Amino acid sequence: MFSHSSIGIDLGTANIVVYNELRGVIFREPAVVVLDVETKEVYAIGNLAKQMYGKTPTTLTAIKPLQDGVIADFDNTVKLLQAVLDRVARIANISIRKTAASVNVPAGATIVERNIIRDAVLATGIKVVTIVEAPVAAAIGAGLPINKPVSNMIVNIGAGTTEVSIVSYRGVLANISIRSAGNSLDAEIIQYFREEHHLLIGDLTAEKIKMKLGYAPSPHLLKSMDVRGRSLLTGLPATTNISSTDIQPLITEFLAKIIKMIHVMVEQSPAELSGDIVDQGIILTGGGSLLNGFKEWLTNQVDFPVILDPNPLESIAIGTGRIHLYSQHTVSGDLELTTPRLNLPFFS
Repeated sequence: MFSHSSIGIDLGTANIVVYNELRGVIFREPAVVVLDVETKEVYAIGNLAKQMYGKTPTTLTAIKPLQDGVIADFDNTVKLLQAVLDRVARIANISIRKTAASVNVPAGATIVERNIIRDAVLATGIKVVTIVEAPVAAAIGAGLPINKPVSNMIVNIGAGTTEVSIVSYRGVLANISIRSAGNSLDAEIIQYFREEHHLLIGDLTAEKIKMKLGYAPSPHLLKSMDVRGRSLLTGLPATTNISSTDIQPLITEFLAKIIKMIHVMVEQSPAELSGDIVDQGIILTGGGSLLNGFKEWLTNQVDFPVILDPNPLESIAIGTGRIHLYSQHTVSGDLELTTPRLNLPFFS
C-alpha cells in the first residue's frame, strides 16, 4: 500500500511539514491561510500568508486554523491542507488521490481530535490515512531504535503543545501533555509589553523577540532590541528598547513547567523505564527546543544526557513519513498506530 508516492504530514500549530521518502522534505511553511472574504477562496498560504498576517485589507482575512496542536477550524484547515497538497503534488509529481498519507497527532489528543484530523486529510481526496502519535514519529525521525524494547524519553516543544513521552517498541508507554508551548510564550510576551510598557505588539513581533532575546536562565551575552508597536496611552506608533534580561522571568516560568513534567515522568514510571531513561537520556525536538541555551541549561538540571535532535523542525514529519517501515500491519484502510500507556498525573 505504501510506496514512493506516500507522504508524511506534520500538521503543526505553527508549521505544516510534508515529507516523501524519495524526495525528502517537500514542504515546510507556516500553517497560515489567507482567504478572500467574499468568495472564501484561498489567496495565499504558508510564508506569504504569514507575512500578511495582521496586515490584510478588508477584502482578505488571514487565519491560523490550528491551535494547541489540533484543528480549531475544520473548514479552513481543509482549505489550507488542500492548497498545500496541491503544491506538493506539483513538486513531487504525484497524484493526491493515489497517495497514502500518514499524519501525526499529539499523544495527548482526544479521540474526537484525532478523528477530526483524519477527516480533514480525507477531505482533500487522499484515500488512505494513518494516524501516528507524534512522540513515535519524533523517535523515528531522530533515528532511535523503536523496534527494540529500549525506552527513550522524547521532549517535544511545539507551538501549541509540550509533550514529555516515553517511547519503546513502536509505541508511547507514558505521556504527559500540556497545551502550553511556543505560542503561549508569545502570548506572555505580548501581555508583558501591554502591562509593563503600555505597548501593543502583534504575534509576529512577539515571536521575533522570543527568538532573538529568549534565553534559558544561564549566563549569556546580554542582547537588546528596539520593539515597535502602538502606544496604549496615545494610540500612536511607539518604540521601546528591551534586553534579554527583561523577558527572562517569562522564559524561566515556562521552562519550570517542562522540568516538572520530566521529574513527574521519571519519578512515577516503573523502575525499568527510569533506568533506560538514565542510560539513553532525553531527546529534544520541536521548534521550542531551539531556545537559546536550553539544551545546556536542561543538562545541568537533570542527571542524564540531553540530546538535541539534529533536525528538530522536520524530524516529526520525517518519522511520520517512515512509519510504514516499522509497522507489522499491511495497511488496507484507515489505521491508527497507538499503544496503551501509563496515565501519569500532572498539574501545570
